[in-house]
Amino acid sequence: MAHALGSQTALVGSPRPVARSSPAVSTATTLARTRAGRALRRPHNWLELGKFCTVGASGYLVNLAVYIALLHGADLHYLAAAACSFLVAVTSNYTWNRLWTFRGRRGHVAYQGLRFLVVSLVALGANLLVLRGLVAAGMGKVPAQALAIILVTPLNFVGNRLWSFGRR
Repeated sequence: MAHALGSQTALVGSPRPVARSSPAVSTATTLARTRAGRALRRPHNWLELGKFCTVGASGYLVNLAVYIALLHGADLHYLAAAACSFLVAVTSNYTWNRLWTFRGRRGHVAYQGLRFLVVSLVALGANLLVLRGLVAAGMGKVPAQALAIILVTPLNFVGNRLWSFGRR
């Protein structure tokens, strides 16, 4: 005679019932079987992420340099300076990501560029919301912009990796 224990059975009189796997183990197993899990195990994807971060670091420096120049040199409002500096940095980032990071994923320059722009505009919206919140909370404008860029980077990478430069 057997009694149900979860989805497994144990014989009556057995010294120990059959144990279920822990939620952490089943979550790890599920992740390993998913597309994301397989992607995490591919060295090429880590190399691509490293390249994206290198391009992003240069864009980060371009963004902050232009932001500081517009904020202090041109006396622009901090949100307008952030939008302008973002557009300069995104142009640089698109060029470098197309030529270097995602070189093997080149599509039509106009279509890819338009998708990159859409992802970048979504990231810009998120950046401006975070920046405004940080400044309203009392953080200085330059450190707030520096942190906002960092916080929005994952959104930007995923959007560009999967859509702008996604395989067709």
